[in-house]
Amino acid sequence: MYDKELQGIISILKDLVHIPSPSGYTGEAIAYIRRFLEDVGIQTQLLNKGALLATIDGKNNDKQRMLTAHVDTLGAIVKDIKENGRLAIDKIGGYAFHSIEGEYCLIHKSDKSTVSGTIVMHQSSVHVYKDADTAKRNEENIEVRIDAAVHDEKDTEALGIAVGDFISFAPRFEQTPSGFIKSRHLDDKASVALLLQLMKQLAGSKIKLPYTTHFLISNNEEIGFGGNAGIPEKVIEYVAVDMGAIGDGQQTDEFTVSICAKDGSGPYHYGLRTHLVSLCKQESIPYKLDIYPYYSSDASAAIKAGHDLVHGLIGPGIEGSHSMERTHQSSLEATYRLLCAYTYSEMNH
Repeated sequence: MYDKELQGIISILKDLVHIPSPSGYTGEAIAYIRRFLEDVGIQTQLLNKGALLATIDGKNNDKQRMLTAHVDTLGAIVKDIKENGRLAIDKIGGYAFHSIEGEYCLIHKSDKSTVSGTIVMHQSSVHVYKDADTAKRNEENIEVRIDAAVHDEKDTEALGIAVGDFISFAPRFEQTPSGFIKSRHLDDKASVALLLQLMKQLAGSKIKLPYTTHFLISNNEEIGFGGNAGIPEKVIEYVAVDMGAIGDGQQTDEFTVSICAKDGSGPYHYGLRTHLVSLCKQESIPYKLDIYPYYSSDASAAIKAGHDLVHGLIGPGIEGSHSMERTHQSSLEATYRLLCAYTYSEMNH
């Protein structure tokens, strides 16, 4: 039933993960999303912080909803040019250094051109460094090996590389015959793809939504303040569409939609959470309830900013979050089905 929509979601996702967009450098990704929406007849508004807002009118304009996903990703920034011409980096977003060791990357220069490189340990060679396997993976030892003939700081500066240049990580997108999707940046470009496909479907539908619904594509979530502004005053319900994290002690898996009961910011709205669960039961949508102790979302950022909202969090299950990520198309489908059911449902408060 959802085969066409699922293929659309995966096609959008593949496009998005190949557009570099670490937090603070999201202009190209936002431009892609804006073109996509305007091509299907949805007007957009670019907000001051660079996020994108779109609206689909509903029957009730006094009580409104908002759905959000973030297009910004993990990345890095040039912290220093070392004496050997390699780059010291500072992290953008919360990840462990070991999760990017060996990754191909692009350095984005101020003139908009790029230079490729690889993120490596300074003590990479086991033939040279006795502590190659035990040296700490940290900002002192991790560096970018530039794909250019550089021998010192001046050589690197001559390439036009400077402190403050953004660094993006290669996505390495792959869709397997067994239905898995492997890539960096599934957090949260998988959910952006879900919302874009949903908006495309709604724009072509003759059935009007019960409530005017806003869609916010935020661009600063990985650094903690995405989704906390640009919220129209009549919005009552705010649902962040992000990822479900998988690991020991978690219920979330790669085959269902995850509904978050609580994260590091505290519990999500109980009434909205139970409504989402009831929709899954009514529509036979596979789901898992979960708690994420080291997590926050666009919705929690909005609550912390002081907005008086009913807030919730759902998303596909993502294995290896903030590392080499993976999900399954059945999780994307389950999340999409819940989004469809939710947008056409009546508020229960």
